[in-house]
Amino acid sequence: MDMQNMGSNVESVESADTSQYVVFTLGEEEYALDIHRVVEIVTPTAITRVPKAPNYIKGVINLRGEIIPVMGLRERFNLPLIEQTEDTRIIIFKVDEASIGGIVDSVAEVISLSKEAIEGLSNFSNDLSMDFIYGVGKIEQRIITLLNIDKLVSSAKNEG
Repeated sequence: MDMQNMGSNVESVESADTSQYVVFTLGEEEYALDIHRVVEIVTPTAITRVPKAPNYIKGVINLRGEIIPVMGLRERFNLPLIEQTEDTRIIIFKVDEASIGGIVDSVAEVISLSKEAIEGLSNFSNDLSMDFIYGVGKIEQRIITLLNIDKLVSSAKNEG
């Protein structure tokens, strides 16, 4: 670790010890995805249902000619459903070479977290839902759940 630069270059967008995350909300909770995985953030558009899909797969959208499956993250995390609002967004992210959308209540901001600000979840339970989470980010008085999007999507594929 380069101790000389620590703290002196707060303006830097990203360094070896810092990563950027897109923060979004589901209810009162804040979650984050690695910004490198996020392709774009769009307002909800017409979603075409897919027969026999699991309940959290809302369907597919046509985004500039690309057909993208959309997952309801509230359903995926077994949270109560709510009506969409003007803040509702679909975050399009890449898993392998595929684009997948996730419906979130709102997108809050982009944050930078140092490795020291991220705590793993090894102390928590073996609950299957914890499998989607690789840690929590601590920033000021907030705790933001960091999602492992690969595991979230691969577990959805395995269930479906």
